[in-house]
Amino acid sequence: MTALHVHQVGPGVAVQDLGRTGFLAKGLTRGGAADRLAVYEGAALLGQAADLAVVEMVGTGGTFEATADVRIALSGAEMTAQIDGAAVAWNASHSVPAGSLLSIGPTRAGTYGYLNIGGGFETDVMLGSRATHQSCGLGTLIAAGDTLPVGQDTRTDIGLTLPRDTRFTGGTVRIVPSMQTDDFAPETRARFEQTTFRRDPRANRQGIRMDSDGEGFSAAKALGIVSEVIVPGDIQITGDGTPFVLMAESQTTGGYPRIGTVLPCDLPRVAQAPAGASLQFQFVSLEEGAAIEARARAAWAALPKAATPLVRDPATIQDLLSYQLVGGAISATDAPLDKG
Repeated sequence: MTALHVHQVGPGVAVQDLGRTGFLAKGLTRGGAADRLAVYEGAALLGQAADLAVVEMVGTGGTFEATADVRIALSGAEMTAQIDGAAVAWNASHSVPAGSLLSIGPTRAGTYGYLNIGGGFETDVMLGSRATHQSCGLGTLIAAGDTLPVGQDTRTDIGLTLPRDTRFTGGTVRIVPSMQTDDFAPETRARFEQTTFRRDPRANRQGIRMDSDGEGFSAAKALGIVSEVIVPGDIQITGDGTPFVLMAESQTTGGYPRIGTVLPCDLPRVAQAPAGASLQFQFVSLEEGAAIEARARAAWAALPKAATPLVRDPATIQDLLSYQLVGGAISATDAPLDKG
């Protein structure tokens, strides 16, 4: 069986995929990867479907031993990574020979890093997904000593990379009006857009607290709201006026007023913002939001075409002498093709 054996692993490391759909009415949110774009990026680097399971790492990774030759892609928040002690590039695909150790250390930028593998991880399917949903008790965190089975890989290409995205340091997040947006006074909504928030350390896969200077935000009818359905991306304003952006494992209902909802394509920017990073929210209309989302989905689907060969630094190639470096070289003074 092809697998990765876990020698050591950090806290909060779990198998994820794109999550579960169709269970909201039964009290179960989608769950899945906090940064769905990173899953698409990893799939593009490996030339496979984006619905295969990956390993999500928050803050730090672990040490994994391959039981057979495997292909991997590293995506999402950049982390230190080595294969048998040799540093390898992030946001790129690599080969891990049988018996080799893949070591993934702490994040350098962002919050959630992803280990993608050729064939995907074939852990147990629960309610149509392999995603670990901690708040609902579906699946468990990865622990030292675990063996993660790997599916059949139908490809062999490696050494691809993608352009680095800008979502790992905060920035502007686009939101559309939500159910209670109009309950907030126009000047309150304007102040919300003008405020530069800081990603609070108090955050998890259920929600992220937004901190700011100045007074909080409130809605006139906040105390009269009936608990109703909510979705990832909703921005709830708690009783003390603090915004919380609900994430992949949010609850399914809630009674706090929602000032807006983050576009799904911008949720990765919120998820990846490290503690203290600056975020600003910008209202767009539902029509604008739909168009932005459609363009983003098309761009995600086109990621395989954006993958380019990874240019390696010869100084970091331990087996440089095993490469044939002069094939195809021609002489500048002797052109045999020009001879009759």
